[in-house]
Amino acid sequence: MTGLPRGTSQPATSLTRDLNAAVAASLPKQDAEAQLAEKGQLVALPADFTVERDGGHLPAWSLQPYAFLTGDAPDTVNPSLWRNAKLNMKTGLFEVVPDAVYQVRGMDLSNVSFLEDPTGASREIVVVDPLISAECAAAALKLYREHRGQDRTIRAVIFTHSHLDHYGGVLGLFEDGRLPDGVDVIAPEGFLEHSVSENVYAGNAMQRRAMFMYGPLLERSAQGQVDAGLGKSMSAGSSGLLPPTYTVTPDVAKPGYVVAFGPVNLEFQLTPGTEAPAELNFYLPDVKAVCMAENATPTLHNLYSLRGAQVRDAKAWSQYLNESIEWYGGRSETLFASHFWPRWNTEEMPDAIVSFLTSQADLYRFLHDQALRLANQGRTMTEIAEDLDRAVPESLASAWFNRGYYGTVNHDLKAVYQRYLGWYDGNAAHLHPLPPEQAGARYVEAMGGVAKVVELARQAFGDAKSAEDYRWAAELLSHAVFADPTHEAARALEADVLEQLGYQAESGPWRNFYLAAAHELRTRPADGTPPDLPSPQIITQPVLEAMPLDMLFDYLGIRLNGPDAARHTLTLGLTITGGVPGDPTQCVVQLRNGVLVYTATLVDPGRGEATYTLTRSGLNRLAIGEATPDQLVADGDLTVTTGTLDPLNTLNGLLETFEYWFGLTTP
Repeated sequence: MTGLPRGTSQPATSLTRDLNAAVAASLPKQDAEAQLAEKGQLVALPADFTVERDGGHLPAWSLQPYAFLTGDAPDTVNPSLWRNAKLNMKTGLFEVVPDAVYQVRGMDLSNVSFLEDPTGASREIVVVDPLISAECAAAALKLYREHRGQDRTIRAVIFTHSHLDHYGGVLGLFEDGRLPDGVDVIAPEGFLEHSVSENVYAGNAMQRRAMFMYGPLLERSAQGQVDAGLGKSMSAGSSGLLPPTYTVTPDVAKPGYVVAFGPVNLEFQLTPGTEAPAELNFYLPDVKAVCMAENATPTLHNLYSLRGAQVRDAKAWSQYLNESIEWYGGRSETLFASHFWPRWNTEEMPDAIVSFLTSQADLYRFLHDQALRLANQGRTMTEIAEDLDRAVPESLASAWFNRGYYGTVNHDLKAVYQRYLGWYDGNAAHLHPLPPEQAGARYVEAMGGVAKVVELARQAFGDAKSAEDYRWAAELLSHAVFADPTHEAARALEADVLEQLGYQAESGPWRNFYLAAAHELRTRPADGTPPDLPSPQIITQPVLEAMPLDMLFDYLGIRLNGPDAARHTLTLGLTITGGVPGDPTQCVVQLRNGVLVYTATLVDPGRGEATYTLTRSGLNRLAIGEATPDQLVADGDLTVTTGTLDPLNTLNGLLETFEYWFGLTTP
């Protein structure tokens, strides 16, 4: 069956309306978080605030599309998520600690913070987590300086952890995009390794999935993207990276050990394996304020990010939060972070900070321990998530700041299981399953054909008494679509079903994934032709320039088509000029057994097929497929020292470029 219209966004079904109404009735009437979200606001961003993108047709950032976020929740948005989406519209410049800590919120997915000299004697500042895009970071710095002084100069930049929204905009802080002399870049131990491995090695797949998780291509509306759970969405400007000049190591990360950067005194706490593989919190002893990076914010966070990432350690997360309480709890009057709004101890709540950290520490520990309790009783990952999804103690679940706006209890429990036991549930029938296309075809054939499966799904959807009925209809239809991607009725109905699940979701990422999937089903051609959109630049020149040589060759090895390369053996010697400080100037690259092996060693002219002299900038262009060896020779970036260019051309011909717009809900 082909030729049927796939449809457009649908209104909420009666079941979705009922489910969302039940959520609204269950929400606490008093919302202390709303007062915190507004506190300290000095300047509100205009409702139509926009940051233009350098060299782009679309803006890097705009609040204008979110003007619809007023009044009560519509039927098509979970009322709890609607409440969170409205609070994330409290934007602008905020005073966190007078004359010491300021934040700009609402210019990107994350916040950027500015640390001042609390004595007022110095005009040097420390910038914390400069957003995703250079354009947004520059706009935030401009707003800050307009109200705190144009003579404020940057002494240091802190990257609290290895996720793009906490370092990507750093070049926008400096007029020429280069780090000035005397400015430090502070980051936790392992930062560069993990920022590269997460955002470069798997960058294409991760960024593609991020398009679903954050919904940047969805319409901003009550039937589209309303929030990302942790902020509005990702900005779309240019991103870069600067390597750290000061690495926080365990010998300095301890309570009472103060490190000064200009006029700002800092104590550091390393928290590896929590929200990021490399992460730190810090304390400002002069003003009794603690920055929790992304380890403690008013939402249940991800133990597994739906965009794809290493599974996080719930036990370590809980332990480090308890360590934060031990180190800073009794000394802190203010807590701020790189998402959402701060918290303050008050006369009415003198233990607000410790209470908040304790509750979140216990939440992650509960998920960890209870997932393993059931795993040790033989329950599988999916079963554990269903068993415990609504079993979190009321003392934890009733707190606004523990609700699942970003992570969810369901998929965090699965993450605990995955961390300890992996993808396999022990059922031998699941040990070597068929891939989706084959499984879908066989399921559909066994059930009487695609039309029959669509009929069963339509019945489950139309007669649904619970969200579980929608989930079952979606599973049926996914098999049908993977069996026959051209079946328009199956695609249209699956889109309608997933859309309703999105309308019901409290988690911003869950909603965005469901709605982005519905959009893909409705708009992507059945033959898989990618959309006529530019592919985002995942690996930019500034990122390449910050990568050590071994990581650059790691990425080349990932691009290598191993099965084809297995028919070749090559040994090439490279002398590299203009490299990253600390990198070797000579190395040997071998192609053997379908893998690329890099060795930092002196080049022996008599060894291998050829030797070359190559600029680091030319190697960077080769690494991301921007230039061929012949082009590098023509541009003066490559010289053949011995042998010919043929071996390097052979290697280059075995390197694949990655198609960005691959399907996620479709084959």
